[in-house]
Amino acid sequence: MNGVRLWLRYLRASLAGQVRYPGAFALQLAGHLATTLMGFAAILILFRRFGTLHGWSVGQVALFYGLVNVEFALAEMVGRGFEAFGEEFLSTGEFDRVLLRPRWTVLQVLGHQFRLRPLARLAQGGAILAIGLATAQVRPALFSLPMLAWTIAGGVAFFLGVLVGQAALSFRTIESLEVANVLTYGGVEAGQYPFDLYARWFRVLMTYVVPLGAISYAPVLAILGRARQPTLACLAPAAGFAFLALMLGIWQAAVRRHASNGT
Repeated sequence: MNGVRLWLRYLRASLAGQVRYPGAFALQLAGHLATTLMGFAAILILFRRFGTLHGWSVGQVALFYGLVNVEFALAEMVGRGFEAFGEEFLSTGEFDRVLLRPRWTVLQVLGHQFRLRPLARLAQGGAILAIGLATAQVRPALFSLPMLAWTIAGGVAFFLGVLVGQAALSFRTIESLEVANVLTYGGVEAGQYPFDLYARWFRVLMTYVVPLGAISYAPVLAILGRARQPTLACLAPAAGFAFLALMLGIWQAAVRRHASNGT
């Protein structure tokens, strides 16, 4: 059995468990959808009051909002094992059993749970992204649609990298640290707006140190035809894959030094 087939078996088992109680599942989705919709409601109120924001229309900001929420929702769906790694693997000793199995540890942790609750954020983000594409002046579909797919892939890789890095840090702390939420939920909040609204030091930090700007801001500029360097803007989502590769390298180094927590 190859790795993909094994992951699909993990996925089927996880889905079967989550939909066993459809009523509770539906209530979870409804609650999560209501929570995420409040974020865009705040943006609508802001634009209703001021009309535009530093030259950006509500349709253009909808592109940023929809993209970053779709990216994070997809990463959250498949990366739940890394998000809860400290509590559900290290503290319980479960990771010691993972090490005994002849499969890559990343594959096994990815298969821990395929989370369905982010479907609400995914649906909401996808709908707002579609509204942004319909109302903002984007480049022709032959360019914008492949660019959107490439941007979403880079964004999912970035957020997965954040979750992997959080899990790697747990080897030192045992518990997953809430500080990682600065780059997960905080990253989503920051990515919902154009980066030129922020201070210069923040733009530099979140573009060249943590490549959030590269996967959420520069590609949208290319789609809108506003990029000063279109080629670099089109290549920017690759930074998300580079960040993920770096975090996987840190993960592998942490796994090699792991000697159990004595559970």
